Formats: sequence, structure tokens, C-alpha cells
Amino acid sequence: MDTRFLGITDLVEAPSVAVVVDVMRAFTVAAWAFARGAEKIVLAESLDEALALKASHPDWVALKDGPPVPGFDLVNSPGLLRSADLGGRTVVQKTTAGTVGALAVKEASLVLCAGFVVAEATARVLRTRECDSVTFVVTGDDGRADEDLACAQYIARRAAGAGTDAAEFLRRAAESRAAAELAEGVRQGVHPDDVALCLEVDRFPFAMAATLEGSLMVLRPCATPL
Repeated sequence: MDTRFLGITDLVEAPSVAVVVDVMRAFTVAAWAFARGAEKIVLAESLDEALALKASHPDWVALKDGPPVPGFDLVNSPGLLRSADLGGRTVVQKTTAGTVGALAVKEASLVLCAGFVVAEATARVLRTRECDSVTFVVTGDDGRADEDLACAQYIARRAAGAGTDAAEFLRRAAESRAAAELAEGVRQGVHPDDVALCLEVDRFPFAMAATLEGSLMVLRPCATPL
């Protein structure tokens, strides 16, 4: 399997297969949302679009980075989300990096969104589909976020069938700038357990695939063959 690891701004054309990685915290949060019963997640282009979607669908749940603000129901924190009841709900998500990365590859034939919590399920999709070429989109810090790169490299090795120990990849993620900012309270809208929750390997058994549904990029959980 031919693999590339690119930042969002490095994408010059739509890849055939893209794995968009945001460990801290967009796609950890997305996985938790599905675990808490969400039916689908609409990835918004902007805060204004997220608010407009919420306004036109009052039963939808809007979620963003940072502190709580009027119009949004939740913040982008797995620790704060894990007790939410999202049974059957649609979530609208807008984040700084993760949703931007997914929208940047919306024309790809397969778009998977991932973090450590769905690593093996994501790798299994790539193995099952026998993907020859995969572009991993490292969303954080202009493609330099080590937590995202470490996760992407881990998934790539698992997809190639390598029996890879997660420990070194998790160490890199735990020592990343994002982890430090979350732990030290530099970022807002944070729960003390966020870093630990982002570093739980294979917490969930599903992968997450994003597809265009009309004009919207929609993320859904997808079962993978064992």
C-alpha cells in the first residue's frame, strides 16, 4: 500500500482514498458521539453554517471548539460529551482542523475520519478494500501535529498487516503540543480526562466514513468485517 502523509494545505488534488486524522479532539469526539447514540454528524464549513443548520433543524445538536457559546449545545470535548444522550440525533460539528480536513477531501471516493479510538477498525476497512494508495491527512498544526501523524502512521502500519505495538505512537501523542495545551488548560472547553480519552486505542469497534449527501458532508459509523 502506497501511503502519503500530508497537511491540509499540501492537498493539491482529491485523493482516491483519504484518512483524515484528528486525535485531539474532533474525531475522538465524533466516535464518542456515535457511541452515545448519534445517527450522523454533519461536518460544517463554518460556525455560521453550523448555526444556520441548527436554526433550520432545531432538533439537531450543534458542537464546536472552545468554550460554550449561545446557539451551540456542546463543545468539542470527549470528556464532556461521554455523558450526553444523543440517541437518534444528528450532530453538527465544526472544529478548527478535523472538519476542515474532511471537507478538503470531500471529492475522494472514500473518506475515513479517524483517531486512536477507531484505529483498528479504520485499518480493517483499508485492508478489506485492498486500497493501493492512501492519503493520510494530518490535520493539526499545518500537518505537523505529532499526535495526528503518529496515529496516521500507526493506522498505516496496521492497514499493511504489520503487527505493530501502539506504545511508541501513543507516547508521541502524549508528548505532543496539543496534549500539553489540553492538560495545561491553554485550550478552552476541556475536561481533565480529554487527553486520556483521546489515547484509548480501539475503544470503539467501528470506523467512520464521510460522504457527500446533497450539499452536506455527512459522517456515519460503518461496521467493518471481522
